[in-house]
Amino acid sequence: MEVKIEPSWKALLAEEFDKQYFKDLVAFVKAEYASHTVYPPGNQIFNAFDHCPVDDTKVVIIGQDPYHGPGQANGLCFSVAEGVRMPPSLQNIFKEINNDIGTDLPPHGSLVRWAKQGVLLLNATLTVRAATPGSHQGKGWEQFTDAAIKALAEEKDNLVFILWGAYAQKKGAIIDTNKHLVIKSAHPSPFAAHRGFFGSKPFSKTNEYLLKYHKKIIDW
Repeated sequence: MEVKIEPSWKALLAEEFDKQYFKDLVAFVKAEYASHTVYPPGNQIFNAFDHCPVDDTKVVIIGQDPYHGPGQANGLCFSVAEGVRMPPSLQNIFKEINNDIGTDLPPHGSLVRWAKQGVLLLNATLTVRAATPGSHQGKGWEQFTDAAIKALAEEKDNLVFILWGAYAQKKGAIIDTNKHLVIKSAHPSPFAAHRGFFGSKPFSKTNEYLLKYHKKIIDW
């Protein structure tokens, strides 16, 4: 099946695109876009991969669903486009960055600059129906993103996986902690952030690990 995705990911995940579950997923997603409002825009579904080729990837942050409000989702987990109000979880992420490494709060919530530095911002489910969280779960996206995480973890050494909350931690259970750094904490949402996200210092821990393996640090 022909899939418009960044070439190195296309090569790494080639087997997935020919599997029946993925063909069924594509049919479902096309039907949803044809009959409902679905986010992100169709040309941004694979943005996480398109902005972050395999060889450039140093850090993986795993989210769950895309944002389901107008203009929010842009294919990168936790990110919103410039000019869009920052959701609470993203505000808390920036607060922790400020507390962790002293970086000032940014003027907008776009995380494209992280992706360009090698941070794969991967939601488990890559599409969602407007105002209907979870609507595209269990349709095949999770199998696809599991395959991406597994292939990346096997292909590369000394990556950092940042797993916020129980869902991401369950999804990251396949990662070899002898080969990669896995950072776990509570989710940055307002419901959980005070239960272990604030003060977890994932950003400085990531950069310390990257330095240890002679990789360029992330400008958070």
